[in-house]
Amino acid sequence: MKTTTMPRPDLTDREGIVLLVNGFYERIRADDQLGPIFSDVAKVDWDSHLPRMYDFWDTVMFRSGTFRGNPLTAHAKLAPHTDMSRAKFDHWLTLFRETVAALFEGENAEHIVRCAEDMANVLHSKINNSRDQRFDPANLSDEQRQRYAAHKSPSGSR
Repeated sequence: MKTTTMPRPDLTDREGIVLLVNGFYERIRADDQLGPIFSDVAKVDWDSHLPRMYDFWDTVMFRSGTFRGNPLTAHAKLAPHTDMSRAKFDHWLTLFRETVAALFEGENAEHIVRCAEDMANVLHSKINNSRDQRFDPANLSDEQRQRYAAHKSPSGSR
């Protein structure tokens, strides 16, 4: 008997953002490496943090404009108190990618992963004061420039 799997939907709206954020932070809280950073160091109030993350990713993906804040400042405040190494950011990205892949597939799913990668790279380089030429906007490839231009254009709206 052949088993078929149903294709996963693409990420198309705030409802999907909420599903993604909730699933991702369930993984974070259960994770041996990152869970303690969120619970013991940052002392995250999940009732207020999750809605802010819905707004953040909704703004990133769909330009809702609902997020107000400075992610760099929020993360930089943690640096004196915990390991903010490349390995930690890479582990965060692994959990993010796994969560997206478990829930979604498609152009927007791929785009949100690229946005998370870009964000993690910028945060890491700024917090650790390390200049990595790969993450300098001046060094984007032609393909990256086209991809981001298409996503920002009205015809590229999601």
